[in-house]
Amino acid sequence: MEIRVERRDILTYEGDALVVNLFEGVEKPGGATGAVDRALDGAIQKAIANGELRGKLHEKLLLHTFGKLPTRLVLVIGLGKQEQFTLDRGRSVSAEALKTLKKAGTKKVGTIVHGAGIGGLDLKRSVQAIAEGVLLGLYAFTKYKKEENHKEIQEVVILERETGRIKALEEGVGTGRILAQATNLARDLVNEPANVMTPIVMAERAREVADSLGLECQILGPEEIRGLGMGAFWGVAQGSQQPPRLIVLRYKGGKEDGPHLGFVGKGITFDSGGISIKPSEGMEAMKGDMAGGAAVIAAIKAVAELGVPVNVTAIIPATENLPSGTAQRPGDVVRAMNGKTIEVINTDAEGRLILADALCYARSLGVSRIVDVATLTGACVVALGSIRTGAFGNDQGFIDQVVKAGEEAGEKIWPMPMDEEYNEQIKSDVADLKNVGGRKGGAITAARFLANFVEDTPWVHLDIAGTSMAESDKGYTPKGATGVGVRTLVNLAVAFAKGEWKGKG
Repeated sequence: MEIRVERRDILTYEGDALVVNLFEGVEKPGGATGAVDRALDGAIQKAIANGELRGKLHEKLLLHTFGKLPTRLVLVIGLGKQEQFTLDRGRSVSAEALKTLKKAGTKKVGTIVHGAGIGGLDLKRSVQAIAEGVLLGLYAFTKYKKEENHKEIQEVVILERETGRIKALEEGVGTGRILAQATNLARDLVNEPANVMTPIVMAERAREVADSLGLECQILGPEEIRGLGMGAFWGVAQGSQQPPRLIVLRYKGGKEDGPHLGFVGKGITFDSGGISIKPSEGMEAMKGDMAGGAAVIAAIKAVAELGVPVNVTAIIPATENLPSGTAQRPGDVVRAMNGKTIEVINTDAEGRLILADALCYARSLGVSRIVDVATLTGACVVALGSIRTGAFGNDQGFIDQVVKAGEEAGEKIWPMPMDEEYNEQIKSDVADLKNVGGRKGGAITAARFLANFVEDTPWVHLDIAGTSMAESDKGYTPKGATGVGVRTLVNLAVAFAKGEWKGKG
């Protein structure tokens, strides 16, 4: 689908439909909405007077123009209260509007910019939000469905009369397109079934991204993984006939001695729980246990496409976690890359094991700061539900910066405690650590476990177990994979390129 900017009076647009908006409480629409209302002989104002349209968030009024305008339809989308309007609401209303018009069978849609007028938001960022909302909201994973007569929108045109605003609009659309397409790539990777998205295929997809953008790509197999002393990673991988892969992508956009961000993503392409096998109900969703790895691959792609002047290395340990005669057992002891020994109490706490070695490897590459993204614990879902991602770390300034990057992306993050007392729960009688700390504070003890493998490197762990998948379609988030984390990581890279460092270092 094409999304572009066109210098044109909204009343002359000749597509299938127009999108205009209304803030809650406005009785007489102005601006572009007012112009459309006048062309329709006051139809919008009459709907307001009759109580059919109040401007509440996502409220929709679909009008036929009956030849009074070149378009067949006009959609008025409610923006909610003016003082509560945000860029994220701009994404959401854009998605809702386009989904409505898709159902109405439109192919070509013209829209005004939401929120940059009386809403007071930055013009470039507002149109970026529209582009993101449109492309994210119209996403659908239909690869394995028999082709039918799917209704698809072919183009969205952002209409603007003033020549002086066109450049900012085009730049905003360009950024929004890159971010949305990267997020949709992550969604595609996660939505693939596990018999397709094996560790080998995940590595191939990562290499395709690298080759298309000139990134450095290194794929390590079982021999190299064992050779690096990654006993924790190999312990998980040894139960599957699918060989593991350690995927490393490097983008060198900054100075050689400049900021070097490390993105680490959990890549469990299917998680049965291993010997500590999960209940069968809902296990099909465990194809999505590589959502962190997918987010990291997509994020470095977007960073490269945007040409952000910063150095980024993405590391994805990819493997299945399956029971077999060669699988690790509860009670086994494995040794991580940094020499620390781990007693495996529960083989279903495998994500932290593969991340332990990946974090060690990131440090060995000399990254300045690390963010890991992982569908790590059910405990985080219990704590925060599906609304917020949990953030844990060893540097409060860095945590605050990651949270801010998430807010700008519309990805809500909540900082969680990391008190040292939680370490007591992961002490082992036979090894340096054990991989679970009991039911109490499970998301925190998992993070405390990971902290043993970053040492003094500023680090943030994002637990996306509750936010990586959506149970229903809402706004710009479809049912299924959400692609959460991609735009947060890109925003963080952009902030670092601007020299906006926070915390230690």
